[in-house]
Amino acid sequence: MEKTDVAIVGGGLAGLVAAYEAVQRGRKVVLLDQEGPQSLGGQAFWSLGGLMMIDTPEQRRMGIRDSRDLAAQDWMGSAQFDRPEDANPRRVAEAYLDFAAGAMRGYLHDLGMRWFPVVGWAERGGAKADGHGNSVPRFHVTWGTGTGVVAPFVRLAKEAEQAGKLRFAFRHHVTGLDVTDGRVTGLRGDVLAEDDAVRGASTSRKVTGQFEMQAESVIVASGGIGGDHEKVRKLWPVDRLGPAPKVMVAGVPDYVDGQMQDVAKAAGAGAINEDRMWHYCEGLKNWDPIWPNHGIRILPGPSSMWFDANGVRMEAPCLPGFDTLSTLRRILSTGHEHSWFILTQKIIEKEFALSGSEQNPDLTSGKWREVLKERLGKGATGAVEAFKAHGEDFVVARDFETLVEGMNRITPNAPLDAAYLRAQVAARDAQLSNPFAKDAQVTAIRQARAYRGDRLIRTAKPHAILDPANGPLIAVRLNILTRKSLGGLHTDPEAKVLRPDGSVLDGLYAAGEVAGFGGGGYHGYNALEGTFLGGCIFSGRAAGRSA
Repeated sequence: MEKTDVAIVGGGLAGLVAAYEAVQRGRKVVLLDQEGPQSLGGQAFWSLGGLMMIDTPEQRRMGIRDSRDLAAQDWMGSAQFDRPEDANPRRVAEAYLDFAAGAMRGYLHDLGMRWFPVVGWAERGGAKADGHGNSVPRFHVTWGTGTGVVAPFVRLAKEAEQAGKLRFAFRHHVTGLDVTDGRVTGLRGDVLAEDDAVRGASTSRKVTGQFEMQAESVIVASGGIGGDHEKVRKLWPVDRLGPAPKVMVAGVPDYVDGQMQDVAKAAGAGAINEDRMWHYCEGLKNWDPIWPNHGIRILPGPSSMWFDANGVRMEAPCLPGFDTLSTLRRILSTGHEHSWFILTQKIIEKEFALSGSEQNPDLTSGKWREVLKERLGKGATGAVEAFKAHGEDFVVARDFETLVEGMNRITPNAPLDAAYLRAQVAARDAQLSNPFAKDAQVTAIRQARAYRGDRLIRTAKPHAILDPANGPLIAVRLNILTRKSLGGLHTDPEAKVLRPDGSVLDGLYAAGEVAGFGGGGYHGYNALEGTFLGGCIFSGRAAGRSA
Protein backbone atom coordinates (compact mmCIF):
# COMPACT_ATOMS: atom_id res chain seq x y z
CA MET A 1 0.00 0.00 0.00
CA GLU A 2 1.33 3.43 -0.94
CA LYS A 3 2.14 5.82 1.91
CA THR A 4 2.44 9.57 1.71
CA ASP A 5 2.56 12.56 4.01
CA VAL A 6 -0.31 14.45 2.39
CA ALA A 7 -3.00 13.17 0.05
CA ILE A 8 -4.98 15.90 -1.71
CA VAL A 9 -8.30 15.00 -3.31
CA GLY A 10 -9.01 17.37 -6.18
CA GLY A 11 -6.73 18.96 -8.77
CA GLY A 12 -8.50 22.31 -8.95
CA LEU A 13 -7.11 25.63 -7.78
CA ALA A 14 -7.51 24.96 -4.05
CA GLY A 15 -5.84 21.56 -4.35
CA LEU A 16 -2.96 22.94 -6.41
CA VAL A 17 -2.35 25.78 -3.93
CA ALA A 18 -2.44 23.31 -1.04
CA ALA A 19 0.04 21.07 -2.87
CA TYR A 20 2.42 23.98 -3.45
CA GLU A 21 2.34 25.01 0.19
CA ALA A 22 2.75 21.44 1.47
CA VAL A 23 5.72 20.80 -0.82
CA GLN A 24 7.27 24.05 0.39
CA ARG A 25 7.22 22.58 3.90
CA GLY A 26 9.01 19.44 2.77
CA ARG A 27 5.92 17.26 2.78
CA LYS A 28 5.59 14.40 0.29
CA VAL A 29 2.34 14.89 -1.64
CA VAL A 30 0.01 12.78 -3.78
CA LEU A 31 -2.60 14.76 -5.74
CA LEU A 32 -5.61 12.65 -6.75
CA ASP A 33 -8.35 13.56 -9.20
CA GLN A 34 -11.12 11.52 -10.80
CA GLU A 35 -10.52 13.34 -14.10
CA GLY A 36 -7.46 13.15 -16.34
CA PRO A 37 -4.46 15.46 -16.66
CA GLN A 38 -6.31 17.53 -19.27
CA SER A 39 -8.62 18.80 -16.49
CA LEU A 40 -5.90 19.93 -14.09
CA GLY A 41 -6.94 23.28 -12.65
CA GLY A 42 -10.64 22.38 -12.36
CA GLN A 43 -13.25 25.11 -12.54
CA ALA A 44 -10.76 27.92 -12.06
CA PHE A 45 -9.41 27.20 -15.54
CA TRP A 46 -12.78 28.14 -17.05
CA SER A 47 -13.21 31.33 -15.05
CA LEU A 48 -12.65 34.96 -16.02
CA GLY A 49 -9.85 35.06 -13.46
CA GLY A 50 -11.33 37.76 -11.22
CA LEU A 51 -9.86 38.26 -7.76
CA MET A 52 -11.16 40.51 -5.00
CA MET A 53 -8.20 42.46 -3.63
CA ILE A 54 -8.24 45.58 -1.50
CA ASP A 55 -6.36 48.89 -1.87
CA THR A 56 -4.13 47.75 -4.71
CA PRO A 57 -1.93 49.77 -7.09
CA GLU A 58 -4.45 48.94 -9.85
CA GLN A 59 -7.24 50.51 -7.82
CA ARG A 60 -5.22 53.57 -6.88
CA ARG A 61 -4.24 54.20 -10.50
CA MET A 62 -7.95 54.22 -11.40
CA GLY A 63 -8.72 56.74 -8.66
CA ILE A 64 -10.40 54.19 -6.39
CA ARG A 65 -10.09 54.74 -2.66
CA ASP A 66 -10.45 51.41 -0.91
CA SER A 67 -9.57 50.16 2.55
CA ARG A 68 -9.79 47.08 4.69
CA ASP A 69 -12.46 48.80 6.83
CA LEU A 70 -14.65 49.65 3.83
CA ALA A 71 -14.28 46.13 2.44
CA ALA A 72 -15.21 44.67 5.83
CA GLN A 73 -18.36 46.80 5.94
CA ASP A 74 -19.28 45.54 2.48
CA TRP A 75 -18.45 41.91 3.31
CA MET A 76 -20.36 41.76 6.60
CA GLY A 77 -23.31 43.66 5.13
CA SER A 78 -23.44 41.06 2.36
CA ALA A 79 -22.74 37.98 4.49
CA GLN A 80 -25.44 38.77 7.07
CA PHE A 81 -24.08 36.07 9.38
CA ASP A 82 -26.93 35.07 11.68
CA ARG A 83 -26.38 31.47 12.78
CA PRO A 84 -24.43 30.04 15.74
CA GLU A 85 -22.42 27.92 13.29
CA ASP A 86 -21.27 31.11 11.51
CA ALA A 87 -18.49 31.67 14.08
CA ASN A 88 -15.78 29.97 12.00
CA PRO A 89 -17.02 31.35 8.67
CA ARG A 90 -16.84 34.83 10.18
CA ARG A 91 -13.30 34.19 11.49
CA VAL A 92 -12.21 32.99 8.05
CA ALA A 93 -13.84 36.01 6.40
CA GLU A 94 -11.92 38.36 8.70
CA ALA A 95 -8.68 36.51 7.92
CA TYR A 96 -9.38 36.71 4.17
CA LEU A 97 -9.96 40.45 4.42
CA ASP A 98 -6.58 40.78 6.13
CA PHE A 99 -5.00 38.72 3.34
CA ALA A 100 -6.76 40.58 0.50
CA ALA A 101 -5.73 43.94 1.97
CA GLY A 102 -2.22 42.75 2.78
CA ALA A 103 -0.12 39.86 1.53
CA MET A 104 -2.35 38.54 -1.25
CA ARG A 105 -1.21 40.67 -4.18
CA GLY A 106 2.47 40.28 -3.37
CA TYR A 107 2.09 36.53 -2.86
CA LEU A 108 0.50 36.13 -6.28
CA HIS A 109 2.70 38.69 -8.01
CA ASP A 110 5.79 36.80 -6.86
CA LEU A 111 4.36 33.69 -8.52
CA GLY A 112 4.03 35.55 -11.82
CA MET A 113 0.43 36.81 -11.89
CA ARG A 114 -0.43 40.21 -13.34
CA TRP A 115 -3.77 42.01 -13.68
CA PHE A 116 -5.68 43.96 -16.30
CA PRO A 117 -5.31 47.65 -15.35
CA VAL A 118 -9.06 48.43 -15.35
CA VAL A 119 -10.57 47.16 -12.11
CA GLY A 120 -14.12 45.85 -12.51
CA TRP A 121 -17.07 46.88 -10.38
CA ALA A 122 -19.01 43.68 -9.77
CA GLU A 123 -22.07 43.04 -7.58
CA ARG A 124 -22.83 46.68 -6.82
CA GLY A 125 -25.63 46.08 -4.35
CA GLY A 126 -27.82 49.10 -4.87
CA ALA A 127 -29.84 49.14 -1.64
CA LYS A 128 -28.10 50.35 1.55
CA ALA A 129 -24.61 51.56 2.40
CA ASP A 130 -24.32 48.89 5.09
CA GLY A 131 -26.09 46.22 3.06
CA HIS A 132 -25.03 43.91 0.25
CA GLY A 133 -22.62 44.93 -2.47
CA ASN A 134 -19.24 46.43 -3.32
CA SER A 135 -18.97 50.13 -2.53
CA VAL A 136 -16.06 50.44 -4.96
CA PRO A 137 -14.57 48.43 -7.85
CA ARG A 138 -12.48 45.51 -6.52
CA PHE A 139 -12.67 42.86 -9.28
CA HIS A 140 -9.12 42.37 -10.58
CA VAL A 141 -9.11 40.37 -13.83
CA THR A 142 -5.91 38.34 -14.11
CA TRP A 143 -3.96 38.50 -17.36
CA GLY A 144 -4.62 35.10 -18.90
CA THR A 145 -8.05 34.93 -17.17
CA GLY A 146 -8.61 31.71 -15.22
CA THR A 147 -5.81 30.00 -17.09
CA GLY A 148 -3.47 32.71 -15.82
CA VAL A 149 -4.54 32.07 -12.22
CA VAL A 150 -4.07 28.32 -12.53
CA ALA A 151 -0.85 28.34 -14.59
CA PRO A 152 1.69 29.23 -11.86
CA PHE A 153 0.40 26.52 -9.54
CA VAL A 154 0.32 23.91 -12.34
CA ARG A 155 3.90 24.81 -13.20
CA LEU A 156 4.98 24.51 -9.57
CA ALA A 157 3.20 21.16 -9.18
CA LYS A 158 4.90 19.77 -12.27
CA GLU A 159 8.27 21.00 -11.01
CA ALA A 160 7.58 19.23 -7.72
CA GLU A 161 6.67 16.08 -9.64
CA GLN A 162 9.97 16.19 -11.52
CA ALA A 163 11.80 16.63 -8.23
CA GLY A 164 10.09 13.55 -6.77
CA LYS A 165 8.18 15.57 -4.17
CA LEU A 166 4.68 15.19 -5.67
CA ARG A 167 2.86 12.46 -7.55
CA PHE A 168 -0.24 12.93 -9.66
CA ALA A 169 -2.85 10.18 -9.42
CA PHE A 170 -5.32 10.99 -12.18
CA ARG A 171 -8.49 8.94 -12.81
CA HIS A 172 -8.55 8.01 -9.10
CA HIS A 173 -12.09 8.28 -7.74
CA VAL A 174 -12.08 8.37 -3.94
CA THR A 175 -15.01 6.45 -2.44
CA GLY A 176 -14.01 6.28 1.22
CA LEU A 177 -11.77 7.67 3.95
CA ASP A 178 -10.11 5.38 6.47
CA VAL A 179 -10.50 6.35 10.14
CA THR A 180 -8.36 4.77 12.86
CA ASP A 181 -8.90 5.65 16.53
CA GLY A 182 -10.82 8.76 15.53
CA ARG A 183 -8.21 10.00 13.05
CA VAL A 184 -8.35 9.98 9.24
CA THR A 185 -5.39 7.86 8.18
CA GLY A 186 -5.91 7.27 4.49
CA LEU A 187 -8.29 6.83 1.60
CA ARG A 188 -9.47 4.28 -0.93
CA GLY A 189 -11.43 4.14 -4.14
CA ASP A 190 -11.69 3.15 -7.77
CA VAL A 191 -9.21 3.54 -10.58
CA LEU A 192 -11.11 4.68 -13.66
CA ALA A 193 -10.37 3.85 -17.28
CA GLU A 194 -8.20 6.35 -19.13
CA ASP A 195 -10.23 8.86 -21.13
CA ASP A 196 -8.80 11.55 -23.40
CA ALA A 197 -12.04 13.55 -23.72
CA VAL A 198 -11.46 17.29 -23.98
CA ARG A 199 -11.34 19.30 -20.79
CA GLY A 200 -14.80 19.68 -19.28
CA ALA A 201 -16.50 16.96 -21.34
CA SER A 202 -18.09 13.94 -19.70
CA THR A 203 -15.67 11.07 -19.12
CA SER A 204 -16.00 7.33 -18.65
CA ARG A 205 -16.82 5.92 -15.23
CA LYS A 206 -15.62 2.44 -16.12
CA VAL A 207 -13.71 0.98 -13.16
CA THR A 208 -10.46 -0.84 -13.96
CA GLY A 209 -9.22 -1.43 -10.43
CA GLN A 210 -9.11 -0.26 -6.83
CA PHE A 211 -6.55 1.58 -4.75
CA GLU A 212 -5.74 2.23 -1.10
CA MET A 213 -3.40 4.83 0.30
CA GLN A 214 -2.15 5.72 3.76
CA ALA A 215 -1.59 9.39 4.55
CA GLU A 216 -0.69 11.39 7.61
CA SER A 217 -3.08 14.08 6.39
CA VAL A 218 -5.86 14.17 3.80
CA ILE A 219 -7.00 17.43 2.21
CA VAL A 220 -10.38 17.45 0.48
CA ALA A 221 -10.46 20.04 -2.33
CA SER A 222 -13.05 18.47 -4.59
CA GLY A 223 -15.34 21.39 -5.44
CA GLY A 224 -19.07 21.94 -5.17
CA ILE A 225 -22.36 20.44 -6.34
CA GLY A 226 -23.38 22.63 -9.29
CA GLY A 227 -23.18 19.79 -11.83
CA ASP A 228 -25.81 17.73 -9.98
CA HIS A 229 -29.04 19.67 -10.38
CA GLU A 230 -31.05 17.22 -8.31
CA LYS A 231 -28.71 17.81 -5.39
CA VAL A 232 -28.98 21.57 -5.94
CA ARG A 233 -32.78 21.33 -5.84
CA LYS A 234 -32.71 19.15 -2.71
CA LEU A 235 -30.73 21.80 -0.82
CA TRP A 236 -32.49 24.79 -2.42
CA PRO A 237 -33.58 27.42 0.19
CA VAL A 238 -37.24 27.73 -0.80
CA ASP A 239 -37.95 30.07 2.12
CA ARG A 240 -35.40 32.61 0.88
CA LEU A 241 -35.32 32.22 -2.90
CA GLY A 242 -38.67 30.72 -3.78
CA PRO A 243 -39.32 27.43 -5.55
CA ALA A 244 -36.33 25.57 -6.97
CA PRO A 245 -36.19 25.91 -10.77
CA LYS A 246 -37.26 22.87 -12.75
CA VAL A 247 -34.99 23.95 -15.60
CA MET A 248 -31.49 25.36 -15.21
CA VAL A 249 -28.40 25.50 -17.37
CA ALA A 250 -25.13 24.13 -16.01
CA GLY A 251 -22.32 26.52 -15.28
CA VAL A 252 -19.99 23.63 -14.42
CA PRO A 253 -19.28 20.17 -15.88
CA ASP A 254 -21.22 17.15 -14.69
CA TYR A 255 -18.34 15.80 -12.59
CA VAL A 256 -18.84 18.71 -10.16
CA ASP A 257 -21.21 16.53 -8.20
CA GLY A 258 -20.41 16.90 -4.49
CA GLN A 259 -19.72 13.18 -3.99
CA MET A 260 -16.53 13.79 -2.02
CA GLN A 261 -18.39 15.91 0.50
CA ASP A 262 -20.65 12.92 1.15
CA VAL A 263 -17.57 10.69 1.54
CA ALA A 264 -16.16 13.07 4.14
CA LYS A 265 -19.45 13.23 6.03
CA ALA A 266 -19.61 9.42 6.10
CA ALA A 267 -16.19 9.47 7.80
CA GLY A 268 -17.45 11.82 10.52
CA ALA A 269 -17.06 15.30 9.04
CA GLY A 270 -19.61 18.00 9.78
CA ALA A 271 -21.12 20.27 7.14
CA ILE A 272 -22.89 23.59 7.63
CA ASN A 273 -24.78 26.17 5.58
CA GLU A 274 -25.46 23.75 2.74
CA ASP A 275 -28.62 25.70 1.89
CA ARG A 276 -26.56 28.78 1.02
CA MET A 277 -25.75 28.88 -2.68
CA TRP A 278 -24.90 31.25 -5.50
CA HIS A 279 -26.54 30.87 -8.89
CA TYR A 280 -26.69 33.43 -11.67
CA CYS A 281 -29.72 34.87 -13.45
CA GLU A 282 -28.02 35.74 -16.78
CA GLY A 283 -27.35 32.27 -18.16
CA LEU A 284 -27.29 31.47 -21.89
CA LYS A 285 -27.56 28.05 -23.45
CA ASN A 286 -24.18 27.52 -25.07
CA TRP A 287 -24.60 27.14 -28.82
CA ASP A 288 -21.27 25.24 -28.91
CA PRO A 289 -21.38 23.16 -25.70
CA ILE A 290 -18.51 21.30 -24.06
CA TRP A 291 -20.32 19.65 -21.16
CA PRO A 292 -23.97 18.55 -20.85
CA ASN A 293 -26.48 21.42 -20.67
CA HIS A 294 -23.55 23.84 -20.89
CA GLY A 295 -24.45 27.38 -19.85
CA ILE A 296 -22.50 30.63 -20.16
CA ARG A 297 -23.09 33.71 -18.04
CA ILE A 298 -23.43 37.21 -19.44
CA LEU A 299 -21.43 39.75 -17.45
CA PRO A 300 -23.68 42.73 -18.18
CA GLY A 301 -22.98 46.42 -18.01
CA PRO A 302 -25.70 48.56 -16.40
CA SER A 303 -27.78 49.65 -19.43
CA SER A 304 -29.84 46.67 -20.62
CA MET A 305 -33.47 46.86 -19.50
CA TRP A 306 -34.38 43.80 -17.44
CA PHE A 307 -37.91 42.37 -17.61
CA ASP A 308 -39.41 39.40 -15.83
CA ALA A 309 -41.11 36.57 -17.72
CA ASN A 310 -44.42 38.46 -17.63
CA GLY A 311 -42.92 41.54 -19.26
CA VAL A 312 -42.74 43.67 -16.10
CA ARG A 313 -39.60 45.75 -15.78
CA MET A 314 -37.74 44.74 -12.64
CA GLU A 315 -37.10 47.34 -9.98
CA ALA A 316 -33.91 48.24 -8.08
CA PRO A 317 -31.82 46.52 -6.84
CA CYS A 318 -32.75 43.99 -9.55
CA LEU A 319 -30.62 45.75 -12.14
CA PRO A 320 -27.86 44.25 -14.29
CA GLY A 321 -24.77 43.64 -12.15
CA PHE A 322 -26.23 44.80 -8.84
CA ASP A 323 -27.74 42.10 -6.60
CA THR A 324 -27.67 38.51 -7.83
CA LEU A 325 -29.78 36.74 -5.22
CA SER A 326 -32.41 39.49 -4.93
CA THR A 327 -32.83 39.26 -8.68
CA LEU A 328 -32.98 35.47 -8.58
CA ARG A 329 -35.73 35.63 -5.97
CA ARG A 330 -37.59 38.26 -7.99
CA ILE A 331 -37.47 36.16 -11.17
CA LEU A 332 -38.71 33.01 -9.48
CA SER A 333 -41.59 34.92 -7.83
CA THR A 334 -43.31 35.06 -11.24
CA GLY A 335 -43.77 31.30 -11.43
CA HIS A 336 -41.37 31.19 -14.39
CA GLU A 337 -37.64 30.54 -14.57
CA HIS A 338 -36.54 32.95 -17.27
CA SER A 339 -36.30 36.69 -17.73
CA TRP A 340 -35.39 39.08 -20.56
CA PHE A 341 -32.87 41.75 -21.45
CA ILE A 342 -33.92 44.31 -24.04
CA LEU A 343 -31.10 46.41 -25.44
CA THR A 344 -29.54 47.89 -28.57
CA GLN A 345 -26.55 47.11 -30.74
CA LYS A 346 -24.73 50.06 -29.16
CA ILE A 347 -25.24 48.53 -25.70
CA ILE A 348 -24.18 45.03 -26.66
CA GLU A 349 -21.01 46.35 -28.30
CA LYS A 350 -19.89 48.28 -25.21
CA GLU A 351 -21.35 46.31 -22.32
CA PHE A 352 -21.71 42.61 -23.01
CA ALA A 353 -18.98 40.29 -21.85
CA LEU A 354 -19.24 36.55 -21.37
CA SER A 355 -17.79 34.85 -18.35
CA GLY A 356 -14.99 32.37 -18.86
CA SER A 357 -11.52 31.95 -20.27
CA GLU A 358 -12.73 30.36 -23.51
CA GLN A 359 -15.14 33.24 -24.16
CA ASN A 360 -12.40 35.87 -23.79
CA PRO A 361 -9.50 34.67 -25.93
CA ASP A 362 -7.96 38.14 -26.03
CA LEU A 363 -7.67 38.45 -22.25
CA THR A 364 -6.71 34.78 -22.01
CA SER A 365 -3.86 35.41 -24.45
CA GLY A 366 -2.48 38.08 -22.12
CA LYS A 367 -1.51 40.21 -25.14
CA TRP A 368 -2.44 43.89 -25.38
CA ARG A 369 -2.55 43.70 -29.18
CA GLU A 370 -5.28 41.05 -29.04
CA VAL A 371 -7.26 42.96 -26.38
CA LEU A 372 -7.23 46.22 -28.35
CA LYS A 373 -8.17 44.47 -31.57
CA GLU A 374 -11.06 42.60 -29.93
CA ARG A 375 -12.42 45.34 -27.69
CA LEU A 376 -12.00 48.35 -29.99
CA GLY A 377 -12.96 46.74 -33.29
CA LYS A 378 -16.33 46.96 -34.98
CA GLY A 379 -19.20 45.16 -33.28
CA ALA A 380 -19.21 43.30 -29.99
CA THR A 381 -16.48 40.79 -29.17
CA GLY A 382 -16.29 37.76 -31.44
CA ALA A 383 -17.72 35.49 -28.75
CA VAL A 384 -20.71 37.77 -28.14
CA GLU A 385 -21.41 38.19 -31.85
CA ALA A 386 -21.27 34.38 -32.25
CA PHE A 387 -23.92 33.97 -29.53
CA LYS A 388 -26.00 36.71 -31.15
CA ALA A 389 -25.85 34.86 -34.48
CA HIS A 390 -26.20 31.27 -33.27
CA GLY A 391 -27.57 31.29 -29.71
CA GLU A 392 -31.16 30.15 -29.26
CA ASP A 393 -31.74 32.79 -26.56
CA PHE A 394 -31.16 35.81 -28.85
CA VAL A 395 -33.70 37.77 -30.90
CA VAL A 396 -32.56 40.57 -33.22
CA ALA A 397 -35.02 42.86 -35.03
CA ARG A 398 -35.24 46.27 -36.69
CA ASP A 399 -38.58 47.23 -35.10
CA PHE A 400 -40.07 46.66 -31.66
CA GLU A 401 -43.14 44.66 -32.66
CA THR A 402 -41.04 42.19 -34.66
CA LEU A 403 -38.71 41.88 -31.66
CA VAL A 404 -41.57 40.93 -29.35
CA GLU A 405 -42.91 38.46 -31.92
CA GLY A 406 -39.52 36.74 -31.82
CA MET A 407 -39.52 36.72 -28.02
CA ASN A 408 -42.94 35.10 -27.98
CA ARG A 409 -41.79 32.41 -30.39
CA ILE A 410 -39.07 31.43 -27.90
CA THR A 411 -41.37 31.41 -24.85
CA PRO A 412 -44.93 30.65 -26.05
CA ASN A 413 -45.89 29.60 -22.52
CA ALA A 414 -45.30 33.18 -21.30
CA PRO A 415 -46.51 35.51 -24.10
CA LEU A 416 -45.60 39.18 -23.84
CA ASP A 417 -47.73 42.21 -24.70
CA ALA A 418 -45.83 44.41 -27.16
CA ALA A 419 -47.73 47.60 -26.30
CA TYR A 420 -47.08 47.17 -22.56
CA LEU A 421 -43.40 46.48 -23.13
CA ARG A 422 -43.04 49.43 -25.49
CA ALA A 423 -44.65 51.79 -22.97
CA GLN A 424 -42.09 50.82 -20.31
CA VAL A 425 -39.17 51.29 -22.70
CA ALA A 426 -40.54 54.63 -23.87
CA ALA A 427 -40.91 55.83 -20.27
CA ARG A 428 -37.27 54.97 -19.60
CA ASP A 429 -36.15 56.69 -22.82
CA ALA A 430 -37.96 59.87 -21.76
CA GLN A 431 -35.73 60.08 -18.68
CA LEU A 432 -32.73 60.85 -20.92
CA SER A 433 -33.99 64.19 -22.25
CA ASN A 434 -32.22 66.21 -19.50
CA PRO A 435 -29.54 65.63 -16.85
CA PHE A 436 -32.15 64.92 -14.16
CA ALA A 437 -33.94 61.58 -13.68
CA LYS A 438 -35.97 59.65 -11.16
CA ASP A 439 -35.35 56.30 -12.88
CA ALA A 440 -32.99 54.28 -10.67
CA GLN A 441 -31.33 52.55 -13.61
CA VAL A 442 -30.68 55.78 -15.49
CA THR A 443 -29.13 57.21 -12.32
CA ALA A 444 -27.00 54.08 -11.98
CA ILE A 445 -25.80 54.36 -15.58
CA ARG A 446 -24.71 57.94 -15.01
CA GLN A 447 -22.91 56.96 -11.82
CA ALA A 448 -21.16 54.12 -13.64
CA ARG A 449 -19.88 56.52 -16.29
CA ALA A 450 -18.43 58.71 -13.54
CA TYR A 451 -15.91 55.87 -13.00
CA ARG A 452 -13.19 56.06 -15.63
CA GLY A 453 -12.99 52.29 -16.04
CA ASP A 454 -16.71 51.89 -16.73
CA ARG A 455 -16.81 54.87 -19.10
CA LEU A 456 -13.87 53.54 -21.12
CA ILE A 457 -14.84 49.91 -21.64
CA ARG A 458 -17.98 48.92 -19.76
CA THR A 459 -20.85 51.43 -20.03
CA ALA A 460 -22.47 52.73 -23.20
CA LYS A 461 -23.30 56.40 -23.54
CA PRO A 462 -26.97 56.78 -22.49
CA HIS A 463 -29.27 56.68 -25.49
CA ALA A 464 -32.88 55.97 -26.40
CA ILE A 465 -33.50 52.27 -26.97
CA LEU A 466 -36.42 52.93 -29.31
CA ASP A 467 -34.43 55.28 -31.57
CA PRO A 468 -33.73 53.29 -34.78
CA ALA A 469 -30.35 54.99 -35.08
CA ASN A 470 -29.16 52.94 -32.10
CA GLY A 471 -30.42 49.62 -33.45
CA PRO A 472 -30.96 46.94 -34.29
CA LEU A 473 -32.96 45.99 -31.21
CA ILE A 474 -31.89 42.89 -29.32
CA ALA A 475 -33.71 40.72 -26.78
CA VAL A 476 -31.97 38.00 -24.79
CA ARG A 477 -33.75 35.27 -22.87
CA LEU A 478 -31.91 34.68 -19.60
CA ASN A 479 -31.86 31.33 -17.81
CA ILE A 480 -30.91 30.33 -14.26
CA LEU A 481 -27.29 29.15 -14.29
CA THR A 482 -26.00 26.86 -11.54
CA ARG A 483 -22.62 27.80 -10.14
CA LYS A 484 -21.39 27.88 -6.52
CA SER A 485 -22.01 26.27 -3.15
CA LEU A 486 -21.62 28.83 -0.36
CA GLY A 487 -21.66 26.24 2.42
CA GLY A 488 -19.88 22.94 2.93
CA LEU A 489 -17.52 21.05 5.20
CA HIS A 490 -17.09 22.88 8.49
CA THR A 491 -13.47 23.96 9.02
CA ASP A 492 -11.55 26.18 11.38
CA PRO A 493 -9.28 28.97 10.07
CA GLU A 494 -6.43 26.45 9.71
CA ALA A 495 -8.60 24.37 7.35
CA LYS A 496 -9.00 21.53 9.86
CA VAL A 497 -12.31 19.73 9.34
CA LEU A 498 -14.64 19.66 12.32
CA ARG A 499 -17.09 17.00 13.43
CA PRO A 500 -20.80 17.81 13.81
CA ASP A 501 -20.16 18.51 17.52
CA GLY A 502 -17.46 21.07 16.66
CA SER A 503 -14.44 18.97 17.66
CA VAL A 504 -11.54 18.50 15.24
CA LEU A 505 -11.56 15.40 13.02
CA ASP A 506 -7.83 14.78 13.18
CA GLY A 507 -6.02 14.16 9.93
CA LEU A 508 -8.66 15.74 7.68
CA TYR A 509 -8.54 19.18 6.09
CA ALA A 510 -10.70 20.88 3.47
CA ALA A 511 -10.23 23.81 1.08
CA GLY A 512 -12.08 25.55 -1.71
CA GLU A 513 -15.73 25.18 -2.59
CA VAL A 514 -16.18 21.89 -0.73
CA ALA A 515 -15.60 23.92 2.45
CA GLY A 516 -17.72 26.88 1.37
CA PHE A 517 -14.41 28.47 0.30
CA GLY A 518 -13.33 28.38 3.92
CA GLY A 519 -14.87 27.81 7.32
CA GLY A 520 -17.97 26.14 5.94
CA GLY A 521 -19.20 29.28 4.21
CA TYR A 522 -17.11 32.44 4.60
CA HIS A 523 -19.40 34.34 2.21
CA GLY A 524 -22.46 34.01 4.42
CA TYR A 525 -25.53 34.52 2.25
CA ASN A 526 -24.01 36.63 -0.54
CA ALA A 527 -20.80 36.85 -2.52
CA LEU A 528 -18.99 40.00 -3.58
CA GLU A 529 -17.37 38.30 -6.63
CA GLY A 530 -13.67 37.63 -7.01
CA THR A 531 -14.05 35.79 -3.72
CA PHE A 532 -14.44 32.31 -5.25
CA LEU A 533 -10.97 32.09 -6.78
CA GLY A 534 -9.72 34.21 -3.88
CA GLY A 535 -11.28 31.79 -1.40
CA CYS A 536 -9.72 28.79 -3.16
CA ILE A 537 -6.30 30.41 -2.96
CA PHE A 538 -6.72 31.49 0.65
CA SER A 539 -8.16 28.23 2.00
CA GLY A 540 -5.82 26.08 -0.10
CA ARG A 541 -2.90 28.06 1.31
CA ALA A 542 -4.15 27.49 4.86
CA ALA A 543 -4.64 23.75 4.28
CA GLY A 544 -1.22 23.28 2.71
CA ARG A 545 0.44 25.12 5.57
CA SER A 546 -1.40 23.06 8.20
CA ALA A 547 -1.57 19.50 6.84
